[in-house]
Amino acid sequence: MAIKTVKNAAGRTVPLEINGLPVIPYKGVGKHKPEGRKYGPPIPSCSDYPDDGNKVVASLEEALRKCGLKDGMTISTHHHMRDGDLVSNKIFELASSMGVRDLVWLPSASFPCNDPVIKYLADGTINRIEGSMNGPLGRFVSEGKMKGTAVLRSHGGRVQAIQDGEVKIDIAVLAAPSADSFGNAKGTGGTSACGVIGYGKTDSMYADKVIVVTDNLIDLPCFPMEIEGNYVDYVVVVDKIGIPEKIVSGTTQITKSPDRLLIAELTASFLEKSGILKDGVLMQAGAGGTSLAISVFLHEILKKKGWKSKLGFGGSTKYMVKMLEEGQMGYILDAQAFDLDSVSSIERNPNHVPYPVFNAYNYHSKGNITSMMDIMILGATEVDLNFNGNVVTHSDGYLLHGIGGWQNCLHARNVILPVPLFRDRIPVIVDEVTTLCGPGELIDVIITERGIAINPLRQDLIDSVKNSGLPLKTIRELKDEAEKICGKPQKPQFEEDIVAAIKWVDGTVIDVVRKIKT
Repeated sequence: MAIKTVKNAAGRTVPLEINGLPVIPYKGVGKHKPEGRKYGPPIPSCSDYPDDGNKVVASLEEALRKCGLKDGMTISTHHHMRDGDLVSNKIFELASSMGVRDLVWLPSASFPCNDPVIKYLADGTINRIEGSMNGPLGRFVSEGKMKGTAVLRSHGGRVQAIQDGEVKIDIAVLAAPSADSFGNAKGTGGTSACGVIGYGKTDSMYADKVIVVTDNLIDLPCFPMEIEGNYVDYVVVVDKIGIPEKIVSGTTQITKSPDRLLIAELTASFLEKSGILKDGVLMQAGAGGTSLAISVFLHEILKKKGWKSKLGFGGSTKYMVKMLEEGQMGYILDAQAFDLDSVSSIERNPNHVPYPVFNAYNYHSKGNITSMMDIMILGATEVDLNFNGNVVTHSDGYLLHGIGGWQNCLHARNVILPVPLFRDRIPVIVDEVTTLCGPGELIDVIITERGIAINPLRQDLIDSVKNSGLPLKTIRELKDEAEKICGKPQKPQFEEDIVAAIKWVDGTVIDVVRKIKT
């Protein structure tokens, strides 16, 4: 029987059911109000755990068996090991050898190192992924080869879904650079230090069973603990949880592209001339080459003016750390460390504070830090004439990225997208985004190497820079200019089958990704 579909508030046709479960179509920004109470995992008893607190078992396989791994369960992991992750794939290798089928994998993100799970998707060990996917994994899903339907959520949307019981985690497997025998764990110390492991905090609190996997077992107490041992069932000690040089980059690189540097310079100039950059500013920037260059330019302006950012929210980089150390930033609240300088800073600087997305991004909570941020620097694969943004597919329609914290960050006071006018001779600004991830009413400024477009909804920003000498253009002018250079891109061809659903921050369905027509 065909699944019923409706047009949501964004005008996108979405199903009323995904993977056999009912879903709510997107209603608009701030329109959906949840009901009921938060999900609660089963109540445990101390009588089932060792009196001496030692929860160490011999292997990950033994831990999975003790957790009762069986067909159809949902297994969660975090992505702080990034492309050096040696734990996630091992779970499904073991599950496959045990004959377990139809698992749901709920990662906070996946990386190229996770491409081997394609084998377990193909052999039926994994039914579907509810999390980001890119490269070969994204292509596999886009071509309709995955049994179930993917569900893509933002980092905060993932927290919301777990907290609300939209997703029930049967077993959370959390890699930890340091842990003690009771299960207290943190992201620093040892040979696999990644800085913080806050993406696993929600999993630890709401999963039925929790396994901590470490290659650095230390004496009790493992402090400061990001995962508390009283949420943990088993501790597994392995030789290696991650490849250090792939966990974090020792040399995060600023872009060397003249066009990207111009975009960075224009962004900094816009923030200064508009008055958004000021003493006491709260800011967040990414770790891409252009974003890093923007951070350097902003640091110089802060120094020149004698200003200080009250705090930076991270993903942290060495450039943010430099602001902290040189007195141009008061605090870093850190959800993940992107380089070795950041990991080192977390270990030694009390003003560099691990701060899980559970606290920062969950839309079904009593406020988010993102709405307090003055400056939010984000990217996008596509932007359309209504300022709508896409971050999960490119114009060819293939899944190539996760949402990350992007949707949650759109709630900042000033959302700036520094993007090139085109990539590989394909315009970034289009008539209508291939996949809608964020509504245009929340995106304020598009900055390209050939001009700056301000959302007409932000007349205050337009007025603030109208006599600034900045190259101001309409978004249509930028689109037309890109098409004069590159031509109008062909739209991808899709079949009717839905391969992935895109959730908004409140758990509603904002769009879907359909199977690529090959």
